[in-house]
Amino acid sequence: MKVLITGANGFLGSHLCQKLQANGLEVFALTRKNSDISQLKSIKNLNFCHGDVTEKNTLDEVFRKVQPQVVFHLAGYVGYKKFERQLMEKINVQGTENLLNVMIENKVKKIVHVSSVVAIGASFGPGEILNEESEYKIQHLDLGYFETKRQAELAVKKKTAEGHIESVILNPSTIYGPADAKKGSRKTQLKVAQGKFRFYTHGGVNVVSVEDVIEGIYQGFLKGRNGQRYILSSENLTIKDLLTKIAILAEVKPPDILVPDFILHGVGFIGDLLSGVGFRKVLSRENAWTTTMYHWFSNEKAKNELGLSFKSADYSLKQSVDWMKEQKWI
Repeated sequence: MKVLITGANGFLGSHLCQKLQANGLEVFALTRKNSDISQLKSIKNLNFCHGDVTEKNTLDEVFRKVQPQVVFHLAGYVGYKKFERQLMEKINVQGTENLLNVMIENKVKKIVHVSSVVAIGASFGPGEILNEESEYKIQHLDLGYFETKRQAELAVKKKTAEGHIESVILNPSTIYGPADAKKGSRKTQLKVAQGKFRFYTHGGVNVVSVEDVIEGIYQGFLKGRNGQRYILSSENLTIKDLLTKIAILAEVKPPDILVPDFILHGVGFIGDLLSGVGFRKVLSRENAWTTTMYHWFSNEKAKNELGLSFKSADYSLKQSVDWMKEQKWI
């Protein structure tokens, strides 16, 4: 069976290429011509094709040439600044719509859409654990990454409901494992592991192993019900617990200074003003909200329907920190 993976050269995509290949699928990795493919070079017999989800004509050419039977859609852009919103709209939303239209035009029936728990939302306190049916309650915050991932999911659901395609949607929480420290979103965690970060905030996060996410995507492909979403998550932790675990594994002093929410939001507001006049490396309002909310989720549906089990947060965080040590980053 021929399968096409968008975002194949990313942290998650490279792992998925190996998984699908190991299970006998003929894998085609979709990358842009100038993409960094260093994480894919060690995968033998991997097929490469060049295209960009934001340029529909390039997708047309790839689909005519490859004729895939299933698409695994991982391509996306993560951003928490106002100036990144337009790019997220282009990649996350329009890119997904382009892909769906090309699939329909080429009679490719199935998509495995790898979304994120941000499309489900977040809560404002530790008392609520979200699941696949939870109401999205944060529209009023207009958070770019959350909104664009949600809109991409809605596009997939619409085409599925209309009968044009079959789909399975996977919603991973915050993924940890070897080489995750390369991700731009992990700068704070890297500083914590280096003993260079003293602060923590209120809020909570769910940690999941990259190994479990990859297995979840594969089992979703095999067993997932058409039109259904499945949360791939493990342990719910406070931000303080997360950073403390990373510091202990790295054998450095854990962050011990709580930043009150009102200060964080104030700094984020000022950061937005500064980014508007060219200062890009500042804390934003979206950073502030994302950090102080609770991203706590239930994995019961994935366990019950996909037969998954999930490793502990300690397991995936240790893999992450051990990799940093091997690279002599800490």
